[in-house]
This record gives sequence, C-alpha cells and structure tokens, in this order.
Amino acid sequence: TQGQELDLRRFQAATSDHILALDTRSDLDAYTYSVAGCVGEFWTHMCRRHVFPDAALNDSILLANGIRFGKGLQLVNILRDLPRDLRQGRCYIPKDQLSQHGLRPQDLIDAERMDQFRTLYEDYLRQTEENLAAGWQYTTMLPIRNARIRLACSWPILIGIRTVEKLRRGNVLDDRFHIRISQSDTWWL
Repeated sequence: TQGQELDLRRFQAATSDHILALDTRSDLDAYTYSVAGCVGEFWTHMCRRHVFPDAALNDSILLANGIRFGKGLQLVNILRDLPRDLRQGRCYIPKDQLSQHGLRPQDLIDAERMDQFRTLYEDYLRQTEENLAAGWQYTTMLPIRNARIRLACSWPILIGIRTVEKLRRGNVLDDRFHIRISQSDTWWL
C-alpha cells in the first residue's frame, strides 16, 4: 500500500492539462518495487515458509527473481496503460529519460511523437521482457509437485509476453491503439 499511497500523493495535482512524471529511472524502479516487486518478495517468503519449506532451492536467486517478476508485470501495466495514465495527468516514464530523447511528458499525448519516443519505449519493452524472463526462471525453480503455483505464475508471464509483443507492433501513444488478449489467442505451455 505504500506505493499506492505515494502514487496518490505524487500525482494529486495531476490533470490532463498538467501532466506530472516520475523524475528518474530510480524512481520508476522504486515504484515498480513498491507496488509489485514487493508482492513477488512476499509471495516467495510465504511459499517458502508454508508450501515448500524443505525444497532445495537457491533462496537468494529465487527471491531476486520473484522481485523482478513483480516489477516486470508492473512494467507491462505501465507501458500498456500509458495513454490512459497521460489523460489522467500521470506519466510513469521518467522525465530524465524523456529529456535524453528531447521529450517532455506532455509530448507523449501526441501520437506523432512515437518515432521520437520509440527508442526509449523499446528500451522499456526489453527491460520488461528481461524481468518476465526472470519470472519464468523463478517459476521453473519452483518444485514440480507444486503445479498449481507454477501455473499461477506462468499465466501472468505468458499474458505479459503476449502483451509486450502487441505493444511492440503498435503506436501506444495513439488513443485508438488498444491491447486485447482475446479468447481466440492460443496458449501452449
């Protein structure tokens, strides 16, 4: 809840005409930890204590990957929801990163700026994929006998990967661009 509380305070003055952004990449990392990475950490501790306490696992790698797993899922949400967040005056893409590409948070409302934003956006898509890959490593480290837990981890990763693929193909700054993971999509585990 600390991340959500910070979010409410940080963006309380945000409007569609007054877009506020995170300052640095570190701020984004702290945000993704506080709203989702900590969930991966908590989930790992709970499962280790109550579900598979005696399994021979490398706890430091498992914990680090659990945190990255949560951060990756949150980055999927941030990248997917970028236009909606901007309309609400919130920008999770840090100002320091935008300025390195000659952009301000307000510029992201203009779909014509996608070419200028593309390099930075692709960087975040790659980071998301790397975190989801850590989530997959996390999942495959879990004891095989805990198939339901492995599936509970696998599905969000697969949906996240599919979402990143769709985000990569479109102009996320265009309000008409929507991501749908439809029932017709086939998943092979």
